[in-house]
Amino acid sequence: MRRSATPLLASGLLTDVGRQRSINQDAGLILDLPRGGLFAVADGMGGHAAGELAANLALDTLSTSFLNGRGAAPERLAEAVQEANLAVLRSAVGEYVGMGTTLVALVIDRAAALIAHVGDSRAYLLRGTELHRLTEDHSWVAEQVRLGHLTEEEARTHQWRSVVSNALGGEERVRLELYGLPLRQGDRLLLCSDGLSGVIEEADLYAVLSGQPDPDVAVRQLIDLSNAEGGPDNITAIVVDIGQAARMPAYPLPSRQSDGPTYVDMLLNERRGNSPVTYLALVLVYVILMGLVLYPQQRTLIGAVGLGLLLILLVGIQVWNRLKRSRSALPGLSSYSPQNAVTLPGAQNAGTLPGERSATDSEDDLPETPMPEDRQIRISPAGNTSRD
Repeated sequence: MRRSATPLLASGLLTDVGRQRSINQDAGLILDLPRGGLFAVADGMGGHAAGELAANLALDTLSTSFLNGRGAAPERLAEAVQEANLAVLRSAVGEYVGMGTTLVALVIDRAAALIAHVGDSRAYLLRGTELHRLTEDHSWVAEQVRLGHLTEEEARTHQWRSVVSNALGGEERVRLELYGLPLRQGDRLLLCSDGLSGVIEEADLYAVLSGQPDPDVAVRQLIDLSNAEGGPDNITAIVVDIGQAARMPAYPLPSRQSDGPTYVDMLLNERRGNSPVTYLALVLVYVILMGLVLYPQQRTLIGAVGLGLLLILLVGIQVWNRLKRSRSALPGLSSYSPQNAVTLPGAQNAGTLPGERSATDSEDDLPETPMPEDRQIRISPAGNTSRD
């Protein structure tokens, strides 16, 4: 198990080529930060060499840009995703034309989790006895599921399941989803590529995440599960455990947008104050100034009323931001609770998860998935927009 520089976090990372691929175009990242950490999974596409390059380039650029960024963590994360997008786009020349990568990134900043999401790699939260999906896939089959044309089970095996509708490297301005949520002591987060989430049922994800306390062992068991189902794709998993409780950061957490991914410049403009509330304040100031010019004999009254309205507006903004920071609502996506749990495939003994050794297992029966190295920064080798 890997612990960060602060007692807040423990984490595990593992990536695997799977059973049916020759090259791993996935990549994973863990980066310690003074008050938390940066975690990310990328799933490259566009051919063997191209997909591997795209995934690793995206994570290299993401980590460097975030570390060198200025301002609050949400803005830095969005800017880092945009820099990663440009790095992939500008490298897509010659034999690398058409390459791209998905990205799901998580920043832990004290008691807040910030999630940036592009493509169909996923984030989950295990809180108490419920497993919550935190991201919605940007893919053709996911859209068909939302429209009611496909079921989740049909989407898993559909011939177009690998076609994503959004990825890094697709256009100059990245479209992403960015939002935050307060964390609680005991929360466990999972980031993974679709080589895991597209193969393993959420009941099985829940069983491993809730049953195995060691993050390193948990990611190994998750990958073993996917390989036991045939390992049709590269598989990457990161598990992050929240230890001690911490204070919320001062900035308001970004809210999840119901209309899907948003262009990065629009998102940053809203975060930096170019919002309807800001324009309302400017209009109010303009009206007050015009009133003072047009009715100088009433300037005392106009000034007092105007100042009062501005104070009310500012207090309202502060109260609203405080409520947003403390809000614990989770995305209205699917969640799993153990009432509907199923027996894990391959679990031969009660209470034994795949990857764990039971009394009847021999050494030859155990999967041979290597454990990840323990480093401060860990970037795994990488495992329209349709994957090979």
